Amino acid sequence: MLYPLQFQPILKQKIWGGSKLHFKSPVSLKNQRIGESWEVCGIDSEISVVSTGPLKGHSLKDLILRYKSEFVGKSVFRRFKTQFPILIKFIEAKEKLSVQLHPDDTLAKERHNSFGKTEMWYILESENDAKLIIDFNRQITVEDYRKLLAEGKIESALNTIKVKEGDAFFIKPGLVHAIGSGVLLAEIQQTSDITYRIFDWNRSNKEGEFRELHTDLALDAIDFSRQSDYRIPYTSKKNTKALLADTPYFKTEFINIVGTLHFNLSEIDSFLIYMNVGSSEANFSHNSIDYLLPPKETILIPAGLDDIHISSESTKLLEISI
Repeated sequence: MLYPLQFQPILKQKIWGGSKLHFKSPVSLKNQRIGESWEVCGIDSEISVVSTGPLKGHSLKDLILRYKSEFVGKSVFRRFKTQFPILIKFIEAKEKLSVQLHPDDTLAKERHNSFGKTEMWYILESENDAKLIIDFNRQITVEDYRKLLAEGKIESALNTIKVKEGDAFFIKPGLVHAIGSGVLLAEIQQTSDITYRIFDWNRSNKEGEFRELHTDLALDAIDFSRQSDYRIPYTSKKNTKALLADTPYFKTEFINIVGTLHFNLSEIDSFLIYMNVGSSEANFSHNSIDYLLPPKETILIPAGLDDIHISSESTKLLEISI
């Protein structure tokens, strides 16, 4: 029978990564810069594998093939078949990421036979003066953009935003963005690993090599219209869900949990994923069995489960569904 599932993290070494995700690492990676932990992933080359319980060792693809709508939900299975539709990550930027953007569904399908990448961020930790880059700081045209790139002045046109713990942001396809140094965040996104890098701060690796830029690919994908709705407003009330994002690709709600909550899941036609973005443990109980969820960890509740009890002295969760 299905039960609340946890998966082995898929860790990504990055030149901008740090050590805050090392607690997830094997000894062999303890001295490496870990930038990302892919918590739940359905990309064929990076498929998540169950880490606990009777289904330990089974991949996410195995579970969808075996359980179908009982695992993901009837409407989700009709829409996506055996493709798991979202990718869940924790990201640490010890140094700033490249300035980048992602294609929408149409362009990603045409060029890469992939989903596009709509995503959102929730800030877990931010060091003093930590910032994000989202959008341009003024209206620019394609011609302006080409000129700024040619003159090496694109940095002057980028919009910076100071951030703090608890801030949330919605990043549409085509929106230019970057995570600044000193930020640890949770990322919810479509299942896609397509990124167009337009500027990488002129940095190189220890071999003196520069990372590839995707100048031509990015040009047709950039949204040059000024955005104003990337910051997500919400109110944090104890034991009450607050909506962060409700899109065709995922729905995300924030829960500030103190004590015990019971959720009847019988009317929800989707799997649920919970990310612990707080500082204390949460306990998930189903059929009188407990499943511990420490901070910066993730758990998936299959669609076929009818109810769940969640308890904590005090922590914060993100609940993600389709």
